Amino acid sequence: MGELTATITVGIGGFVIGLVFGAVVQRTNFCTMGGISDLVLMGDGRRFRAWLLAIVVAIIGTQALHFSGVIDINKSIYLTPNFGWLGAILGGAMFGFGMTQAGGCGSKTLVRFGAGNLKSFVVTLVLGITAYMTLRGLFALARVQLETATNVDLKTRGLDNQNLGEMAGAAIGLPPGPARAAAAAALALVFLIFCFKDAMFRRSGHNIAAGVIIGLLAVAGWVVTGILAADEFNPVPLASITFVAPVGESLQYLMTFTGSAINFGIAVVGGVIAGSFLMAVTTGTFQIESFTDRNDFLRHFAGGALMGVGGVMALGCTIGQGITGMSTLALGSLIAWLSIIGGGYLGIRYLEEGSFGGAIRAVFARG
Repeated sequence: MGELTATITVGIGGFVIGLVFGAVVQRTNFCTMGGISDLVLMGDGRRFRAWLLAIVVAIIGTQALHFSGVIDINKSIYLTPNFGWLGAILGGAMFGFGMTQAGGCGSKTLVRFGAGNLKSFVVTLVLGITAYMTLRGLFALARVQLETATNVDLKTRGLDNQNLGEMAGAAIGLPPGPARAAAAAALALVFLIFCFKDAMFRRSGHNIAAGVIIGLLAVAGWVVTGILAADEFNPVPLASITFVAPVGESLQYLMTFTGSAINFGIAVVGGVIAGSFLMAVTTGTFQIESFTDRNDFLRHFAGGALMGVGGVMALGCTIGQGITGMSTLALGSLIAWLSIIGGGYLGIRYLEEGSFGGAIRAVFARG
């Protein structure tokens, strides 16, 4: 496969995956931030469980691809032996808090933008600019220095990667393969039991469908980049769905089209916006929406900035780490995912109380 063919394959594959993702999220109202908010404020865990179901499907599909030998998931950015624990915690918390202020995570922001929400258009711009600043621009030096000072090289501890199963296996003397399989099975089973023990979720067909489809799309990303576009002479980075750095790269691509090439992430971003737009128009839900006042603008602006910086530090978002990263069983992804949930919880309390002090008191008061 030549370089041009691989680029076309990645572009088309990423766009189609994004198209389906945008349409499904717009139609089913799949929302990771909304799932946390529903659970915290109303005790309704259906959308949160849809997120967990997507993780389960992604884990099963991703590990099946790895064990079958068609892709080596160890080549993904999530399983590097360079364990960035502080970036996962700090960046994840920043992203989680930011998404509550911006009204949704990176993927939901793109979906709302496609459906006519001008607030999400502003958040997309701010998220993309700050993400790129953190990735390669003004904030990059500070990020690199932080990573250099705090990241742990697992190879010095006799570990090849940060897969949870293999790390646990090394501690108890279990071979890597069985240890990885056992960890995948255990995590998937626990999440499945939690999902389907809830009667409301069992009766919620659209949430179940959303979880299954989103999880399958994460697996499809590995297939596109790891199988369909595989070329030993012109290798394509092994990747799947994520939305922070790709939004920044998309803005950079729009500004410097000449000589640039569409990668998987850029193609997915374009597909999500197009998919949500088509679904919104088809279902009559397309509606122009703008800011209500100055504070509404400032809150969304700040939320977009926190998501851009935090998402790059954490190596992903509620989808990039919360589904794609979790599908690899990476320790860093688990920490980032939990930190995003924690940051989201704090952000919800902040919106309720109107101050950080009040939010923190509310967190401890509610246990």
